[in-house]
Amino acid sequence: MRQSIGLNSVGNARELGGCLTADGKRVRGGVLLRTAALVKLSPEDAQRLEREYHLAAVVDFRTTDEQRHQPDPHISGAQNHTLSIMEMSDIPGVTDEALKRYLDTRNGGDGMALLNMTLEMDLIDEFFYVTLLTSERGRAGYRRFFRLLLELEEGKAILWHCTDGKDRTGLAAMLLLTALGVDRETILADYLLTNEYNARQLAMVQAAFAGRELNEHQRRMVSFLSGGVAEEFLNNAYAALEERWGSLEGYLEAELGVGAAERHALREKFLTDAG
Repeated sequence: MRQSIGLNSVGNARELGGCLTADGKRVRGGVLLRTAALVKLSPEDAQRLEREYHLAAVVDFRTTDEQRHQPDPHISGAQNHTLSIMEMSDIPGVTDEALKRYLDTRNGGDGMALLNMTLEMDLIDEFFYVTLLTSERGRAGYRRFFRLLLELEEGKAILWHCTDGKDRTGLAAMLLLTALGVDRETILADYLLTNEYNARQLAMVQAAFAGRELNEHQRRMVSFLSGGVAEEFLNNAYAALEERWGSLEGYLEAELGVGAAERHALREKFLTDAG
């Protein structure tokens, strides 16, 4: 698989290395790693992250309940950072009773029941990413993420993840690639790679829902909630940030403290000549 980091026990495990910038630079390989949750990380894969990638930081974007229920493993040489980008209680209209039922179902490990409940409660729509990027919690989490990137020791790697490694993780990749000068088309291609990495689980869930009568919105949500991504979600995020801040660079500077000086430092650290 393109951009794979060779982990057998972790889903959607890949890197940003190799992405080209608009001015002909290339993102360094083996440094910027993105994955799904690490709860099933094998000892062999943990050693790979330690010895081959020299991992120094693990950033967990999941909710505090997810972090508490399935905490990240400790990887020798790496420091764990918990930066929740959202909490279920942040979603408007979610009652305490509904939240408890949702968390009990999720923590019970019944993925199909959780998917059905999410559809029933209509928790997520095509503007989900806008909420993640503009909420106080989301901005604080991504702001801290960039501080960790700027502080990362030379020759070390950083890994960030959420549950499926596609939404909170994907937005972090979008923001970082933007700061590095990568164009939107390349960023979109990296985002859509999730559908290739998660193809098997997507096919399984779609087969389970084959006999159900679903409207177009529900069909999109089944794919999205099963581990897939959709261009529309990312485009809505771009549009919202551009409308409010003029550009993604404007958002980075105004809300995350990543101005021209910080972008230059990131480029010096994470880019190399394309040749």
